[in-house]
Amino acid sequence: MSGFDPHGACVVVTGAGNGIGAALATALAARGAHVVVADLDAEGAARTVDVIETAGGTAVAAPGDAASEDGVAALIGTAREAFGPVQAWFANAGVDRGRGLDATEAEWALSLDVNVMAHVRAARALLPEWLDAGGGRFVVTASAAGLLTMLEAPAYSVTKHGAVAFAEWLSATYRHRGVVVQALCPQGVQTRMLTESGPLEEILSRDTALTAEQVAADVLSALDGDEFLILPHADVADYYRARANDTDRWLSGMNRLQQKLDAGKAAGGE
Repeated sequence: MSGFDPHGACVVVTGAGNGIGAALATALAARGAHVVVADLDAEGAARTVDVIETAGGTAVAAPGDAASEDGVAALIGTAREAFGPVQAWFANAGVDRGRGLDATEAEWALSLDVNVMAHVRAARALLPEWLDAGGGRFVVTASAAGLLTMLEAPAYSVTKHGAVAFAEWLSATYRHRGVVVQALCPQGVQTRMLTESGPLEEILSRDTALTAEQVAADVLSALDGDEFLILPHADVADYYRARANDTDRWLSGMNRLQQKLDAGKAAGGE
């Protein structure tokens, strides 16, 4: 296997209207990729395209639902019409819904749909052509929560673990046929999702909250190789090893963080 050169390639970035997705779309365009900017937020998608085109890049907005079967099919159709066959898919769209056991059935269902099934549906649609062509690249934004956990957010944690698990399965099944799968697992990133995480923001930022542009730069560097995990926060690798080597000790440490969160809520009158 070899690295992926974005120059001249048709790439799709979901959730590209804001945050990591917007930064990634912009960085890919700067490397010469033809970028399909997908997002439910039509204004956000148009804004990202405007930034790319102002800088001399090539992009097209594709507002819509990248999680449903019909939405994935429409997105691939838009890409093909604009730039030809999709050569790389950056499954960046994600949601964080519900807190604790109060997370509703609807919040769990949405989390599963966007954070896991969107990747499954995209792979179903892309793999036949990629296998015929001899390869493709599938990059999933899974979050450090997909390797560790995120306190207070069970639906996010479970579905991001699912995203990593599906990416692992996809890689194990198809890597010998040229399909390269990578999982981006950042911790705190200076995005809207972080600022809306409430008391979790301090914990998620404990190892420095990176900018979306810093994360995008790490992804672009990772495209030069084929390593499965993309870890913008180096400490995440240490936490992941600690979790595997002594799970009970790791869980005790996470529980201490939970107690800190509980104490903060009590002090704040929640």
